[in-house]
Amino acid sequence: MLVVHADQIDISHDQVVSLIAEQLPALVGLDVVAVSGAGTVNSIYRIGDDVAARFPLRPADTDRLHARHVSELAAATEFRRVCPVPAPEPLHLGSPGHGYPLPWTAQSWLPGTVATPTSCEDSTTFTQDLTLLLERLRTCDTRGRRFEGGGRGGALADHDGWMNECIRRSEGLLDTEAMRTMWASFRQLPREDPDVMSHGDLIPSNLLVNDAKLVGVLDTGGFQAADPALDLVCAWHLLSDAPRQQLRSTLGCSDLQWERGKAWAFHQ
Repeated sequence: MLVVHADQIDISHDQVVSLIAEQLPALVGLDVVAVSGAGTVNSIYRIGDDVAARFPLRPADTDRLHARHVSELAAATEFRRVCPVPAPEPLHLGSPGHGYPLPWTAQSWLPGTVATPTSCEDSTTFTQDLTLLLERLRTCDTRGRRFEGGGRGGALADHDGWMNECIRRSEGLLDTEAMRTMWASFRQLPREDPDVMSHGDLIPSNLLVNDAKLVGVLDTGGFQAADPALDLVCAWHLLSDAPRQQLRSTLGCSDLQWERGKAWAFHQ
């Protein structure tokens, strides 16, 4: 298993098989296969053809992690109701055991190919699919919820520490003076639009495609109210210039909202 954290908690194939046998006995006998990917939060195993099990990689307080999983499963369920393409269905909240110390989750497996920054960058159909996704999320009832917490989706200037660290560590790799200039401008962009419901991380690795069409959305447990510019990051991560402008025009984004979307993409 690839080590991405100094304090990483690994889980073996045999441990996964034992946990499945104990807690999801209906799946006993199905193939258990580790899934490689760009994620750094969970180890993912595919169980048969239809289930994915996710095991957190970092140490955490068990009770707090359990509560977070409960919140994420509720958010994922809500996301599925409004998403115009398939999204994973939460199936199980697992308990520690067999040497693995943390709660874990299982969800439905979605078919499709993980998008790349260039796989559909010029596709009109894919652009329309992304636009419909954002329209559906923006019209979802927030039920009075507002952005809370320290992640992406609130005030850009709250992320100065993170950005300064990233830029510092990019010395010798990128034009860090240009990056500092860009962030100095981005962080001052005011927040005017009211919160909308947001996926929060519409990057290529969280989108599934087939034949230049959007066929699935992953990692939906962060669905919450946030800056409407946040989900615009997909336009910068996945589309070339003309389709990006097509998405902007259809959504009717103001200049300020569009610049804030660019800022959140830069932040990522």
